[in-house]
Amino acid sequence: MHRPAPTAASQFWLGVTMFLPVAVSIASYGVVWGVLAGQKGLSVLEVLLMSGLVFAGSSQFVALDSWTPGALPVISIVVATAIVNLRMLLMSATLRPLVAGLSWPKALATMFFVSDEQWAMAMAQMRKGEGSVAFMLGTGVLSWVAWVGATLLGRVLGAFIDDPVKYGLDFAFTATFLALLLGMWKGRTDLVPWLVGALAALLTASMVEGKWYIIVGGIVGSLAGALADQWRARRDA
Repeated sequence: MHRPAPTAASQFWLGVTMFLPVAVSIASYGVVWGVLAGQKGLSVLEVLLMSGLVFAGSSQFVALDSWTPGALPVISIVVATAIVNLRMLLMSATLRPLVAGLSWPKALATMFFVSDEQWAMAMAQMRKGEGSVAFMLGTGVLSWVAWVGATLLGRVLGAFIDDPVKYGLDFAFTATFLALLLGMWKGRTDLVPWLVGALAALLTASMVEGKWYIIVGGIVGSLAGALADQWRARRDA
């Protein structure tokens, strides 16, 4: 007896349900960003607009680091955030098979919700042969709501949280990515791209100013991963 094909609604809510634990972590460091944004002088409206339209945690932290009210270095912020977000091009490209049947407007709207955590979960589902646009939207919409809501909460309550480090909220960002890495672990061969990418990023950070280490680490690690996959395929053959 065959199981009925999953509906778009069931896939959407499956994505929401599976993403809930990650959304809690996103909300944790979203509150941190909101607190820091308030300390930098951003209004509640500015926090809402940046989080809702940019929707990129790491680049928003980078932008906030350069935020100087009254003498805003717009060009520097745009270049820095563009460099940090270049990885989204690679991540979106890997998800293209899921949106191949959609029109350009719908595909672009779907890709707007792509984030590091949501991409990792969508890729895991694709490897199981269970990925879908509805699942992506379920994880993406919840991620967006968690991020925007948490940053607004942090901005409003910033006066009562003078030091996020004191409450351990600064570690939430790191903890999320550690959990994602462990969830994507496929075997010892994964150590090669991870270590190579980390080493390339560290060397770049020590030699080049700015956020180039993120791009270099990602590209070098991806190349190392591709070579490792080829070696693994030949070995299995």
